[in-house]
Amino acid sequence: MTDWKEISAQQANEKINTEEVIVIDIRDADSYAGGHIPDAIQLTDTNAKEFFAEADKDKPVIIYCYHGISSQGAASYLTGQGFKEVYSMAGGFESWRFTFPCEP
Repeated sequence: MTDWKEISAQQANEKINTEEVIVIDIRDADSYAGGHIPDAIQLTDTNAKEFFAEADKDKPVIIYCYHGISSQGAASYLTGQGFKEVYSMAGGFESWRFTFPCEP
């Protein structure tokens, strides 16, 4: 049993539009620059320490990667860091792009 939940891109979008959530992108800088979920924070090795020190661990967190695999491990890590409500987005950003096409 996991301490985080998996949600679809549609469910993530509903949460983003109805709740105050933290959205985390764990893809590389070029992928992030090429398109990301609005207001997503790109979490990297260089800003992780600051993020963990300053983030509100009581806010729901939605984390995504390319295809939804790496974000599962990251979601587990976040719950281990004290985040109370963590979601990994199934299918990652590719699912988001398919569901909500980004403007070029």
